[in-house]
Amino acid sequence: PEPGRCAHFVLRKKRFCRMIPAPGRRFCGEHGHEEEQNDRKRIPCPLDPKHTVYEDQLQKHLKKCNSREKPKPVYFVQDINAGLKDVAEIPEKQVPLSSLSIEELQNLINKLKKASNGLELHLKEQILSHQALQEALNDPKNGESAFKHLKQQASILGNMEKLHLLGPGRCFVEFGAGRGKLSHWVDIALENVENVQFLLVERATTRFKVDGKHKRRDSIFERLQVDIQHLCLNKVPILEKKRLPVVGIGKHLCGAATDLALRCLVESYTTCCDGEDEEPAPKRCRAAQTQVAPHKSAGNESTTEDHKLVAGIVIALCCHHKCDWTHYVGREFFKSVGLGPVEFHYFQRMSSWATCGMRETTSKASTCEENEDQTNYTEEHEQTLSRTESGSDTLQGILSVEERKEIGCLCKRLIDHGRIEYLQQQGYKAALQYYTESAVSLENVLLTAVPNPSLIPEPNI
Repeated sequence: PEPGRCAHFVLRKKRFCRMIPAPGRRFCGEHGHEEEQNDRKRIPCPLDPKHTVYEDQLQKHLKKCNSREKPKPVYFVQDINAGLKDVAEIPEKQVPLSSLSIEELQNLINKLKKASNGLELHLKEQILSHQALQEALNDPKNGESAFKHLKQQASILGNMEKLHLLGPGRCFVEFGAGRGKLSHWVDIALENVENVQFLLVERATTRFKVDGKHKRRDSIFERLQVDIQHLCLNKVPILEKKRLPVVGIGKHLCGAATDLALRCLVESYTTCCDGEDEEPAPKRCRAAQTQVAPHKSAGNESTTEDHKLVAGIVIALCCHHKCDWTHYVGREFFKSVGLGPVEFHYFQRMSSWATCGMRETTSKASTCEENEDQTNYTEEHEQTLSRTESGSDTLQGILSVEERKEIGCLCKRLIDHGRIEYLQQQGYKAALQYYTESAVSLENVLLTAVPNPSLIPEPNI
């Protein structure tokens, strides 16, 4: 062991523990049981068995353990964005793809193609950039991985600028924020803009956050450590106080998290705190009641209605195999084309074929991007490569690589179309587009939405 460090050898990491023991001891508190400690016994913590504690200090430890249940923040509302869970709709047990017969699989593919008939499947390519990132994009010190992230962030900002979402008097809510790099670049793009607020939503504790780099007095950064499923934006204190229109953003927002974020923005943000006894406004009228033109600044003219406004949504989609029927916002669309939770489950799994069509492509697909934020992109996609999920035994010799890729893309577009229809029903003009090249990221589809101008009542002349 290194001088002054614990003498315990960590087999899993193949190195000695790096903790500093108490004076006169060879082991740290975690590994103190390896030497005599006056017969004191260490036991696993009941809150988190990954660490141990002296048995005679258990009660004291439980009061300060980092794994103890902490008080819920004011903006925590249990399952506010979870969607309606009809137990009767959800099958008790799903059969894996590998267990399906050739006939059953072909029947699923036929259903998929029938449901997709007439949908816009060829997305527009809208690869943009933004001046705020030009210096970083031209910096030779950035490696290939960093360059890919920068290109994606630049295009996201470019699309936001095209939709007139980069303006004053707004609150930018980054869902699945991780280190907060997307908000970081939005802040730089808004260098001379006043009255800007950033809320970074991330359920996990995150290391190497970039929040501290923002020293501008005009913009405020606040982290909300909460699952999107339980987030009521109306109860976030700074939104209650400033009542700014919200712009929801996200880069590679995984599976069901996208659906939770959409519901958080266009449903619970409008109705959560309007009063418990009040009936929510009808879906199509609700957006019309709160809309202004996308480029309009709230400024000092904010009204009670304005703070309910969602000025826009810009989310880079990711990991459709992690979607969940319970949370999915497009269930009504699926039902309208004769599909249900069983088909959704299989299409969800088959969507991974778009990025991981065959096991031989594992290296290319899993290394296409190493997510710089807390969630590792490679780990997200590893589960799509298992033989059980891919159904490779059943499909061997039946579907070619290109056919599987095409089917996977079709599954993704069908799931995404349900989201588009949901947003349209809520009074938004929504669209899907390719925002970066597939060589930069295989997950290269951007979902955008702004209030639909046609729903804004025209003034009487």
